[in-house]
Amino acid sequence: MPISSTRYHSNNYNTVQWPISATHNICSCLFLFLFMWMLPAAKAQLPAPIRTLSASLPVKSLRGLQAVTDDIVWVSGTQGMVGRTTNGGKSWQWSKVADSADFRSIYAFDSLKAVVLSIGSPALLYMTTNGGRSWENVYTNNDRDIFFDGLVFLSDKEGIAIGDPLKDKNGQEKFTVLRTHNGGASWELDPMEVRPAAQSGEAIFAASNSSLIALPNGQSLFVTGGTVSRIFFNKGTRNRVIRDNNYSVYPLPLIQGQNSTGAFSVAFLDQQNGIIVGGDYKNDTLRHRNCFITSDGGKSWHAPAIPPSGYQSAVTWVNKSTLFATGTSGTHVSYDGGKTWRKIGGGYNAIMKARNGKRVYLAGKEIAVVNGE
Repeated sequence: MPISSTRYHSNNYNTVQWPISATHNICSCLFLFLFMWMLPAAKAQLPAPIRTLSASLPVKSLRGLQAVTDDIVWVSGTQGMVGRTTNGGKSWQWSKVADSADFRSIYAFDSLKAVVLSIGSPALLYMTTNGGRSWENVYTNNDRDIFFDGLVFLSDKEGIAIGDPLKDKNGQEKFTVLRTHNGGASWELDPMEVRPAAQSGEAIFAASNSSLIALPNGQSLFVTGGTVSRIFFNKGTRNRVIRDNNYSVYPLPLIQGQNSTGAFSVAFLDQQNGIIVGGDYKNDTLRHRNCFITSDGGKSWHAPAIPPSGYQSAVTWVNKSTLFATGTSGTHVSYDGGKTWRKIGGGYNAIMKARNGKRVYLAGKEIAVVNGE
């Protein structure tokens, strides 16, 4: 949907002119005051530009993105590459962690420590504690059907990764759950019998490392797509990690039914206000049921009056009013809590507001920043 420029109209009234008087002067002053008061608000609603930080990358595609602060940002992607900046994108340091790996999941603690996880088999999980100068392989899984989709930490010690379903001995498909309790130094799979069950054809999308998130209270959740689209709330928190199948599962209203449809990204501003985006990545201009918002912690979801102009693979909150989302259909902004959206630029794979900052970063075939200097 093209951006509508803010327009100011002036009217010429063919009426008898009022005589110059004190009343007229007061009205003029009031009008001028109101206009000047409203002008900054109108300017604040204009779409923020997107500025490219790095267009020439040593990777074909980036899907992993972690903005720790306005200056410290990590990215990961194809060719086994991971990048890092500590000066807001003015310069980048790149390291090849593993040949041919596609690192779509990343979590960064600070400028020195980060963990990356690859998709496909073998699943490779690496950790650095020296800013990427060296990497340690802390987990490997050679199951031919293994496929991890997301990685997040609930605290400095507790982390979780989620993957597509694998069949148990009875043929029941269950999502893969991998955990660390020591800050990423070692990892272990949840036993098959306690993993959350999947429906036939249900999966998780590894589009932007944002199908799995941690809520402000440390509770984790993930969203799915495919034949059905659902949300899984884990009842554990950073202070009380649940190691069994203790999930609350609810259906989502996003478009679903095909292997290319469903929820691709979820974000919560707080315990109550959340958003899900997705759609159909094979039909990325379809606006039907591609975005929903909640104000009651996910108990009910409402469609925006004007949704994004197509498929979106990632979404992030800036504050209670402002959100950004991106996908192959383009990058979009909402200034009213997700109720209406407008397109502001081309598409990326991932978008994230700095956890401890204000800047919003994007990653895909290039790295960019929105609403930043």
